[in-house]
Amino acid sequence: MNAAPPDPSAPVPFPITGELDLHTFNPQDVDDLIPAYLAECAARQLSEIRIIHGKGTGRLRVKVHALLRHSPFVRTYRLGDERTGSWGATLVALR
Repeated sequence: MNAAPPDPSAPVPFPITGELDLHTFNPQDVDDLIPAYLAECAARQLSEIRIIHGKGTGRLRVKVHALLRHSPFVRTYRLGDERTGSWGATLVALR
């Protein structure tokens, strides 16, 4: 018996580890991705997460911070330090 090929439109499981590296996503997906990821982290009772947005031009960082600012799951956020990604990552404390 041959197995059916995988459905390319089926959702792909995504590990919720408390670290989200946006380098692997399209920038247009961030508006939906960040709120969904924050909700899932909160549901799993994670207290801190790290979002890696890269240094680049800063446009993605600004977008990420705007989403964090309006999220009911976020207590505080700040840029990383020299050990956690510097200004290429944001550390988020969840409620």
